[in-house]
Amino acid sequence: MGKLAWLVLFIVSCNVHALQRSWDEVSVPSEGESNSIGSYANGCLAGGQQLSLTGEGYQVIRSQRNRYYGHRDMIAYLTELARNVDKLGIGHLLVADISMPRGGRFTSGHASHQTGLDADIWLRLPNAPLNAEEAADPKPYPVVDIEKYRFKQDKWTTNHELLLQVAAVDERVARVFVHPLIKKQLCEVEWKERDWLRKVRPWWGHYYHFHVRLHCPEGEGKCIAQNPPPPGDGCGQELASWKPYIPAKKKPADKVTKKVTPKKRVSKPKFQECIALLAEP
Repeated sequence: MGKLAWLVLFIVSCNVHALQRSWDEVSVPSEGESNSIGSYANGCLAGGQQLSLTGEGYQVIRSQRNRYYGHRDMIAYLTELARNVDKLGIGHLLVADISMPRGGRFTSGHASHQTGLDADIWLRLPNAPLNAEEAADPKPYPVVDIEKYRFKQDKWTTNHELLLQVAAVDERVARVFVHPLIKKQLCEVEWKERDWLRKVRPWWGHYYHFHVRLHCPEGEGKCIAQNPPPPGDGCGQELASWKPYIPAKKKPADKVTKKVTPKKRVSKPKFQECIALLAEP
């Protein structure tokens, strides 16, 4: 067999191996500069950087998930945000999922967070870092009653409003996802400047945390940007279009059924660069 045939066979075998591997099996980032490849919900991350588990004004929670890697822009954004929040005396930031070491699809949880440009920040604002045990399994701070679709006004403070404003005004931010009732609360505040509200987007599930999404970094041609939000602050008819969603209560089962273990998601990267990242040792 010639050298070219061997090379083709090697490339094919690497691709097959990569397509059978899940992203959470990769425990370390690739070497080199940060590069976001693909879209937020179908991509990967080359040269991912680790967010230190503790830093000025913040703490990574549930670090056992190994989801505290991001594009260099995201790591810079989070550390700067935490410093600004600390100076304002708002509280200590709890940073949850960013991305896995090389990005890609989670086997559980998010469909996005694949390119190192998404991060979750909790609405719980402790005055000091959590201890190791609580940081591994922290208690959430829901500001919306999901079952009754009711905003918990007693849980909400001006610190939350200021935190979301500081998070969203940064030019690197493309979107900030919050529960529709949180968006409604922000819309009712008499802000001097409201342009940043355009980036705050309603989305189900974000009732104890918010989700920051950064723009594609300049010069990274393989990063697929999301269309910009519609014009305006999104507080009128657009917000009203989000009809209340109340999850249906499950009926009690008549008999015990066998528990079925969900199938593990097998990643199917769209880009050859992502296949190569999965195939690397």
